[in-house]
Amino acid sequence: MIHSFWSPIFLSITVACTAGLIVSFLGLIIGRIMARKSFKGKTALETLMMLPLVLPPTVVGFLLLVIFGMNSPIGQLIEALFNQPIIFTWWAAVLAAIVVSFPLMYQTAKSGFESIDGEIEDAAKVDGATGMHVFIRVSIPLAAQSIITGVVLSFTRGLGEFGATLMFAGNIPGRTQTIPTAIYLAIDTGNMTMAWLWVGSVVVLSYLLLFVIYRLPRNQ
Repeated sequence: MIHSFWSPIFLSITVACTAGLIVSFLGLIIGRIMARKSFKGKTALETLMMLPLVLPPTVVGFLLLVIFGMNSPIGQLIEALFNQPIIFTWWAAVLAAIVVSFPLMYQTAKSGFESIDGEIEDAAKVDGATGMHVFIRVSIPLAAQSIITGVVLSFTRGLGEFGATLMFAGNIPGRTQTIPTAIYLAIDTGNMTMAWLWVGSVVVLSYLLLFVIYRLPRNQ
């Protein structure tokens, strides 16, 4: 029972952390670019990136199956490279978490970068700093509060992902069974004790992470 209880928790945290690292990197880079650049089609591109936030999770899962399934060119390429399809694997859960949590990281990071006075970054460039140095030593520290908020929100979103994960990664104990899918199975089989334990663990973990956000000092 102990192993069956902790396995979905460890897997969920691992999946959320892996997806969170990838999403944080992509959110920082793309958020910075979109905050400072204007180009034709920007609104359409931003709408596309934010779409997973409003689509039903089952629709996201269906689209992931279509794009990365064994009958798709991408799915066949992955199977040829790694000798197995990505669906119903640990990486499928990570990919589902990335897709659904990226909009939160992107939007908060972008908002943080947009709040920075452009003259501060320009002054650093005048002093000889390269674009990368300005990004790392000026932009990121000034937008740190928004970035941390985005990291926490995207992590918790990935931790709680259910619909897309169930369709794309499945619910295989010890391999792809995360806390949400484990709760679903526990309720479906009438094991309310385990369901309550998993629900309590997610509530406590999510509360602590959100508490960190509200404890962050506010920019004046």
